[in-house]
Amino acid sequence: MTSRRTFIINGSLATVAVLAMPSFAFTMNKKEIGLQLYTLREELPKDIKGTLEKVSSAGFTTVETYGFSIRDQFWGISPAEFKAILDANDLKAVSGHYGIGSFLDDGNTTELKAAIAAAKTLKSDYLTIPWVDPPFRKNSDDYKKIAGRLNEAGKMCREAGLKLAYHNHDFEFEKHNGITGYEILLKETDKDLVHFEMDLYWVSYSGKDPLQLFRENPGRFSMWHVKDMDKLKPALNTEVGSGSIDFKPIFQEAERAGMKHFFVEQENNFAGNSFNSIKVSCDFILNNLTRK
Repeated sequence: MTSRRTFIINGSLATVAVLAMPSFAFTMNKKEIGLQLYTLREELPKDIKGTLEKVSSAGFTTVETYGFSIRDQFWGISPAEFKAILDANDLKAVSGHYGIGSFLDDGNTTELKAAIAAAKTLKSDYLTIPWVDPPFRKNSDDYKKIAGRLNEAGKMCREAGLKLAYHNHDFEFEKHNGITGYEILLKETDKDLVHFEMDLYWVSYSGKDPLQLFRENPGRFSMWHVKDMDKLKPALNTEVGSGSIDFKPIFQEAERAGMKHFFVEQENNFAGNSFNSIKVSCDFILNNLTRK
């Protein structure tokens, strides 16, 4: 199975599922249920149309993309062609994960401009940075540099009518001179230019408390990844509601966090198959986390 890291390095990336609720301080006419497509990374490149049809027929209405590269676009089709398939299935790409490692390293804007163009073609709201390669995050100065680059990218996105977001893993919570990389990113980025997509699994896996981060940084976490942790093997995922993360108190603090969209993601350890797993997660969320 191809790893997430391999996808990111190749300019490809992530999946997840997106849900939005009218009570979370953003305007929606109806409840939206979305999927971060990386969860279906084994199926999607083989059959884009058929996979998205299944996503729609399962009840999802929005998606977060992954997998874009300048050479291959979206698995061999253009953003415009991809959007046409999304439209045909009544799906909207609210956000997308785009690898822009060269910009974070030396300021080369080629990848970033291509990502902006793709996101605009899909009519996305957010362009999300999913990963920072290890050579570029060795110490606190590196994180300050990354923060500066994120501010620059945020300006470019705003000029294009997009919002920039940063998605975390666990490495951001390693300390450098007494401070974590995540703390540096939150402190050094302009809150009007850089949003954060909190991956609740990786925060929990790192031993951190999402609720404390919400209290310390209210309004910064416009998006979440909702991904559960296997009770017996914490390094593995499981279907939302089947693991060890208690999502109810987290969802109760959605307004404080500033959450506008959330994305269900499962990278491994599927119950039967990935289509079954996303349905289990979706049903749990609808029945247990979105009720008023």
